[in-house]
Amino acid sequence: MPKRVQQLIDFQFDKSYKSEDFYVSKSNFFAFSLLDSWPKWEKNILNIHGEKYSGKSHLSEIFVKKNNGIILKAEKLKSNFEKDLKFYQNIIIDNLREKTEEKILFSLINFVDQNSKYLLINSLEPFNKMKFKLNDLVSRAKNCLEAKIEKPDDELIKVLIIKYLSDKQIKINAKLLEYASKRITRSYGKIFEFIYKIDEISLIKKKSIDQKIIKEALGL
Repeated sequence: MPKRVQQLIDFQFDKSYKSEDFYVSKSNFFAFSLLDSWPKWEKNILNIHGEKYSGKSHLSEIFVKKNNGIILKAEKLKSNFEKDLKFYQNIIIDNLREKTEEKILFSLINFVDQNSKYLLINSLEPFNKMKFKLNDLVSRAKNCLEAKIEKPDDELIKVLIIKYLSDKQIKINAKLLEYASKRITRSYGKIFEFIYKIDEISLIKKKSIDQKIIKEALGL
């Protein structure tokens, strides 16, 4: 496989999850402030939800580095978890979906309550809107804190474009940044898709970004 093609296939966004790399904006301020206010939560379960790439996992990583916690992937939840979690005050379930094993999830919530722990749930959709079959779980889902990460505002769109282009060692001037940010779809996924295409086009054409390349990356 040609090296350039391999590079494109292996394209990934920075997953270092450093606190200094997280940009607080109007879109994510409420979620960020709730995590920052721990343990002064009104309830011991918090659900942060928002579209893919919106920063939920990044926030969780920052949170566990500051506090005593562990991150569990929802698809890997298993029974008999007590001995693995008893030393952690904060438990984070990342990427919760409706297909998650309901009995295990409900048992985990009870474990959190009975041991005075805190539970952070990350999901695309709101936890309290998920269609669970277990009635007790439906009831518990409705009784938790909720914070939505909104679609990126103008300021955050520009920050994300600059950051991820910089990670790929690609420069963009202020005029072109303004042009791109006003035309890109207000979606984290579309922003990252744009970055991927800019990287791809730059590698192929071996030239600096101009308005023509931006139009091509945006599909205009």
